[in-house]
Amino acid sequence: MKRVTVVGAGFAALTAVRKLHATSPGTEITLVAPRPEFVYYPGTIWIPSGLRQPEDLVVPLANFFQRNRVNYFQGSATGLQDGGRTLVTDQGEVRNDGLIICSGGRFIKKLPGIEHVITPCEGIAAAMKIRERLQLLKSGTIAVGFSGNPNEPSAMRGGPMFEFLFGIDRSLRLDGRRQQIKLVFFTPAATPGQRLGPKAAEGLFKEMQRRDIETHLGFKLKGFTENSVITEGGELDAHLILFMPGMTGNEWFDNTDLPRSAGGLIRADGMCRVERMERVYVAGDSGSYPGPEWMPKQAHMADLQAAAAVENLCAELSGREPTRTFNVELICIVDSQTTGSLVARTQKHNIVLPQMRVFHWLKRLFEWWYLRQYR
Repeated sequence: MKRVTVVGAGFAALTAVRKLHATSPGTEITLVAPRPEFVYYPGTIWIPSGLRQPEDLVVPLANFFQRNRVNYFQGSATGLQDGGRTLVTDQGEVRNDGLIICSGGRFIKKLPGIEHVITPCEGIAAAMKIRERLQLLKSGTIAVGFSGNPNEPSAMRGGPMFEFLFGIDRSLRLDGRRQQIKLVFFTPAATPGQRLGPKAAEGLFKEMQRRDIETHLGFKLKGFTENSVITEGGELDAHLILFMPGMTGNEWFDNTDLPRSAGGLIRADGMCRVERMERVYVAGDSGSYPGPEWMPKQAHMADLQAAAAVENLCAELSGREPTRTFNVELICIVDSQTTGSLVARTQKHNIVLPQMRVFHWLKRLFEWWYLRQYR
């Protein structure tokens, strides 16, 4: 019986498990993660308004593991040995015949004073902190922004910040505080949102103007204080700062021979194979893949990469040559609590549909559909 180890418990990891169980039922699957639970990060945009509670977005995985015959190993990866055939963890070693790394990325937190900001995509605790701070704020300024990894154009996650920005604006309007609280959007990019496509970027800027959201664009970030954002273009006063830094690879990668990109992620080919390593694959935020600069770091892309990784690994384990590549697709609904805008981008097409209530409800319906397969 072939043994495959999956590292992580996020989108890419669980998709890999489902595909492995369906494609090769006889494979012994071991999943390594610190906790046997799945956190649906896209839903955290609704925590500050109270539309979602933490328990709505955390799914215990015991039933999912049982249905898919997964051996759960509780621990955190710390290194690799034997060319990837042994995963080293803080709780011992795990042997494998094939390895799929889906352990996500790590935010770059080097700017001075970054301890004063809240990084929303760090999880539910961060979203709850935003909710608590918002409830206490009667007047003042909220600054919302993001940056990237200069050595890895794809290693950024700006989309959720537009959702937090528009969602907070809508919540403040609903409870009558918007006139007392100023919103400012900041980023080093002169024209943010270009990864979504030119039309979408233009639409986001117009939406900010329509909502009376001020912008501070195109200036390099220098740091933060408890009450300000400091850039080369000046200092922004702020009573609450939400900031999404660029991403790099996990710290445990440093204890391995994994090939790394200039931005610190694992170098892989178009079939998700880790370069120069046998039967080692990567999917999701951990990897650096060939493709356009706008290739997103999002759940849908992670799912596509995980499916390709599984098919190719199973081919190798059966003595066949892997051939499966993945499509580069960006699909998202930029939500604002009551409405949403649909953005879809491929290498051939870029579709942008305006703010409508139906897209907000479609995003909620998708969340329900996606989570039910893991409950």
